[in-house]
Amino acid sequence: MEIERTSVGKYVVRNVRGGSMSMGTGEDGSFTPVELLLAAIGGCTAIDVDHITSRRAEPTQFSVKVTGDKIRDEAGGNRMQNLRVEFTVTFPVGADGDSAREALPRSLQQSHERLCTVSRTVESGTPVEIIEAGGSRGD
Repeated sequence: MEIERTSVGKYVVRNVRGGSMSMGTGEDGSFTPVELLLAAIGGCTAIDVDHITSRRAEPTQFSVKVTGDKIRDEAGGNRMQNLRVEFTVTFPVGADGDSAREALPRSLQQSHERLCTVSRTVESGTPVEIIEAGGSRGD
């Protein structure tokens, strides 16, 4: 993953497969880093749940709302708390829909407890190393 500055407070994020998206401070339509964190948490679980349940029936509705509160903690640093991923999923009437509805709670649990790399990493409190690369002195 690479991030390139395009102007003050505006960046382009690129992945190794050629995808890109804008990121910024929230002054325009670009996603902020916090919004991307929330999207990653919700998206990771959504992918897990979708793969499990859609084998049984195609959903008639599948939406995910991810919320959280940005706070300043006791140490004076910014962080998120009260992270919540809320699924609204419906399936068609019939045996296949019944099977998918039955699988939904289990798929949510499996994603949360075992499958979703993003939320499991956030919950485990994995350290992040921030370093200065060579050449940043104007060389």
